[in-house]
Amino acid sequence: MQTTRTILSNEMERLSSLFKLDLDYNSLDNTFKDLSYLAAKITGTEISLISFIDSYTQWIISRFGLDIYQTPIDDTVCQFTLMEEDHLEIEDLSKDARFIEKGFIDEPMSLKYYLGIPLKSNNGLNIGTLCVLDKKHHKLSEEKIDQLKIIARQVIDRINDSNSIKVLTKQLNTQNETYKKVAHDIRGPIAGIVGLADMISTDKEHYQNEELVHIVGMMGKSGQSVLDLADEILKNPRKTIERTADFFNLGIFKDKLEKLYQPQAFNKQIDLAIHANIAFESISIKKDKLLQISGNLISNAIKFTPNGGKIKVYLDLILDTDKKTLLIDVIDTGKGISEQAIQEILKGTAESSDGTIGEKGYGFGLPCVNKLLNELEGEMQIESNIGEGTHFKIRIPFV
Repeated sequence: MQTTRTILSNEMERLSSLFKLDLDYNSLDNTFKDLSYLAAKITGTEISLISFIDSYTQWIISRFGLDIYQTPIDDTVCQFTLMEEDHLEIEDLSKDARFIEKGFIDEPMSLKYYLGIPLKSNNGLNIGTLCVLDKKHHKLSEEKIDQLKIIARQVIDRINDSNSIKVLTKQLNTQNETYKKVAHDIRGPIAGIVGLADMISTDKEHYQNEELVHIVGMMGKSGQSVLDLADEILKNPRKTIERTADFFNLGIFKDKLEKLYQPQAFNKQIDLAIHANIAFESISIKKDKLLQISGNLISNAIKFTPNGGKIKVYLDLILDTDKKTLLIDVIDTGKGISEQAIQEILKGTAESSDGTIGEKGYGFGLPCVNKLLNELEGEMQIESNIGEGTHFKIRIPFV
């Protein structure tokens, strides 16, 4: 029995709110380890998970009592918590028709109890969950549920604080670039004034007025101090803030994609190979939304590639004098897409279809990619043959 959640009319807005956070799902565990531990201890349950949920996957960013990092959305209980305004409590999962054929109610997990609290974005949309689970039956008091809600708010607050720091860092970097530009712009005129003052001071025969020479000398010294300041700014613009949180290179990009999506590919015995051009591994690129764009494409490829198929991902750069362009190519041996469907995808009017093993499609993955690409002034091309596979070509310019 395939159980799927009801999709709300604002699902695209929900996903947009999630992607706007630009989360790196496999690097957040230490940030929330104390909160997942606290949730389990407060409720007396064996397991506690903190997750964010996109159109394909539940990404578990922190865990206590269960070593799990991701799961397909159709195999989760938390998909139904997304539909709740306050919380979802299920005292016996084995007696709930939605989960009769789910593996987590059988040995060895034998889960019985579940309580989930929605994680809400700033605009009130459910983008994830804090949940507790156990092999025993429970019934939590209102006081304990309220305590879980406080933890859930703490999760979002920490995410927002982290993003605020990113914004402030970006503003500081922009300010530093402004310092450099101003220093460069004022250096020329000031250098001219200093040169003129020096000429007058050293050629006193042509300029007999001692007071004038004295004034010009002071002007030269003042101008030189401004020049020295400009040179210092250009050499070391207030010790520019490290930007490693906002940038990475192709090698790091490749490693992150492998950690995130190899487990999904393994579950379908799909050979997922990710290649990065090592010639450009040392060049920094802005990571803004790149994991969300590439991740949706890879998840989509896994969904529509049959068991035993192949997916290849290529990461590369084109370097021009004034900009660089990131190339992301995702090539699968899946079902393929008709020309009409390709045009509908590019126009954002495509309807969903199920995957090769019945994975439910919600029709939001590729529209999300299109939306994110538009924000970055990127573009997507699609080449496909029915029954042979699909090639997605992504091009994103960076200054």
